[in-house]
Amino acid sequence: MKTIGFVDYYISEWHANNYPAWIGDACKELGLDYEVKYVWAEQYVSPVDGRNTDEWCEKFGAIRCETIAELCEKADVVVVLSPSNPEKHIGYAREVLPFGKPTYIDKPFSDTVEDAKEIFAIAEKHGTPFFSSSALRYAAELDEVEKCAAIYTLGGGSSLEEYIIHQAEMVVKKVGVGATSVKAEAVGEKQYLLSIGYEDGRKAVMHYAVGAPFEMIMTSESGDVIFKKAESKYFVNL
Repeated sequence: MKTIGFVDYYISEWHANNYPAWIGDACKELGLDYEVKYVWAEQYVSPVDGRNTDEWCEKFGAIRCETIAELCEKADVVVVLSPSNPEKHIGYAREVLPFGKPTYIDKPFSDTVEDAKEIFAIAEKHGTPFFSSSALRYAAELDEVEKCAAIYTLGGGSSLEEYIIHQAEMVVKKVGVGATSVKAEAVGEKQYLLSIGYEDGRKAVMHYAVGAPFEMIMTSESGDVIFKKAESKYFVNL
């Protein structure tokens, strides 16, 4: 049995409430044995639902730690959550990564380029393996086209700042890195269109709309067009 420690700004939030079950499902598929065992949260009471850290631990069978250091000493691997407050990730990373434990840092990875670079530098200094990803990168629907010449993505969420990462990762997975231009346009108060250009002619459009499902239209290099809605178990895949 390997133990997982959750570090969060406040523990009762959507990701923390769902990850234990998804991790369990993934372990069954992969023949692994991991358990969410330790928790540390900066805020004791969640502003989302009013549940405190001890109540969360009782529900999920976890143990509350008094400090991040205590959690890192006890856990085999660490998950840094705080998905709605990425500005917290740099501070947590400074405490977690020096322990050298395999670490996952939730999306959005960072709210500044400078913080992101520092997190990588800390991990490199201590030889700590870590990664961060949107779960949408692991949507099985994306694998139906090997390589895209162009992609159109649609998705929602409570804010562009927090949720556009899902579409950005879909774009990078299928069209690649190396974009040379990004044009963002507001459409009313609840929609944005982001057009991404590449020097070699690759194209991508990300359409953010509050309440929209995650969908994609992919154009293969041979010109075939495939429309898909992200309905696969991408969180378990992650």
